[in-house]
Amino acid sequence: MDEQPGLSDEYRKASPWPLFVAFGLAIFEVGIVWPLFPVAVGGLLLFAGSVVGILRESEYIADPWKGLVTASVLCLAIGALITTTTTGSVHLRGLAILVGGVVLLLSGVFGSFWQPDAV
Repeated sequence: MDEQPGLSDEYRKASPWPLFVAFGLAIFEVGIVWPLFPVAVGGLLLFAGSVVGILRESEYIADPWKGLVTASVLCLAIGALITTTTTGSVHLRGLAILVGGVVLLLSGVFGSFWQPDAV
């Protein structure tokens, strides 16, 4: 009798990334609802990094550093749009997205320089 019926070695194991995507969004929103700017930026970084991790794990992208740069461009564009067109707490959300986009851009660019060369 098989210990794990219906499972074989060809199926992948469960991925941890969806949990981090959910936590990233929740932390980002907590940072916005209670005006905790660093918490909001950290939640955005966790969310974007987890999405890039999912894309890399499922082999939609080959280089996670380029994925971070792409995510940063999206964050910068969305954050700039929100920041320039709104006021109040929504403006804070735009600023958090802008700062998160800058951090993602810096990490993507510098990470690609320090990546070990493939042999």
